[in-house]
Amino acid sequence: MEFLTEGLRMVTWQQGVMYLVGMLLIWLAIEKKYEPALLLPMGFGAILVNLPSTGVLNQVLTGVGETNGIIQWLFEVGIEASEALPVLLFIGIGAMIDFGPLLMNPKMFLFGAGAQFGIFAAILLAVLLGFDLRDAASIGIIGAADGPTSILVSQMLKSNYIGPIAVAAYSYMALVPVLQPFAIRLVTTKKERAIRMKYDASEVSKRTRIIFPIAVTFVVGLIAPSSVALVGFLMFGNLIRECGVLGTMSDTAQNTLTNLITLLLGITISFSMQAERFVTVETLLIMVIGMFAFVADTIGGVLLAKFINLFSKEKVNPMVGAAGISAFPMSSRVVQKMALEEDPGNILLMHAAGANVSGQIASVVAGGMVIHLVTGFLG
Repeated sequence: MEFLTEGLRMVTWQQGVMYLVGMLLIWLAIEKKYEPALLLPMGFGAILVNLPSTGVLNQVLTGVGETNGIIQWLFEVGIEASEALPVLLFIGIGAMIDFGPLLMNPKMFLFGAGAQFGIFAAILLAVLLGFDLRDAASIGIIGAADGPTSILVSQMLKSNYIGPIAVAAYSYMALVPVLQPFAIRLVTTKKERAIRMKYDASEVSKRTRIIFPIAVTFVVGLIAPSSVALVGFLMFGNLIRECGVLGTMSDTAQNTLTNLITLLLGITISFSMQAERFVTVETLLIMVIGMFAFVADTIGGVLLAKFINLFSKEKVNPMVGAAGISAFPMSSRVVQKMALEEDPGNILLMHAAGANVSGQIASVVAGGMVIHLVTGFLG
């Protein structure tokens, strides 16, 4: 009992807050099924790293002295030293993505680009709220609606807020079914949400599917070299999927690799969720800016679609523009659900999926551009 009471006396109120944060993330993962593969290990890790004198950060071994605990070691090796974990995750993500809907309707690339507006709007807001440029740029990438990209950019820019950024990015990704309908209805009418779109059901050839990831890697590598680590691994994963000769490897990338890296990434990010770093006013501001970024992304995509409709004979349902964020496939499902609510016979899923996978590419390109611009500006 003495050891127990001594341990309780060592717990600060900030650590108590983090226990609640950890339990909230675990509850969201299990009860609400919000990104459970990542929120559950992040939530449990938040509890682990905030226990008094926890051995997962550092521990003293007889005859050895102080040595890094497992979570600190994973963070230093997998994220701080090499950014290996978030980059490797892109192989699995690429292997899961079907770019067919985008290749059948290439103009959906526009919506992937348009829906990145929230990134740059959030960077500006973060600067106005007093964050320095490196931290502001890292916070803005929450608007990419892509957790691995947010983690990688914040680490490469040496942000002081990796933990809050990761929690915000994945929390709001999980809340896409709540945030996007609200944002879409703000800037559309019922008539606009009921617009029907023609769909070309022709198949994309295997040759085109194979050439696409190779071509994208070349193009992005030439125009945005800082994005190559992100886009290259994403496209490599997709090439494994589409080449037709690596079925077992494709399955491994989609399942075993993705699950393993996601598990390790979630528990590793908890290193940045230590109470003294996390329980701050800045964390609250980051959560607010993150929500603003997601809403701005959605509105940016919708407004781009409405602008295109001013000059186009075949009208685009503005909700398809909202699917240009990177949260695949949640955003395209949200758009389809809203379309059916307005018109039970309206099928927008393939159009929305095309914009959605375009957003996956655009978000990592935007992340690379932000890294290049910020490091270039700061020297």
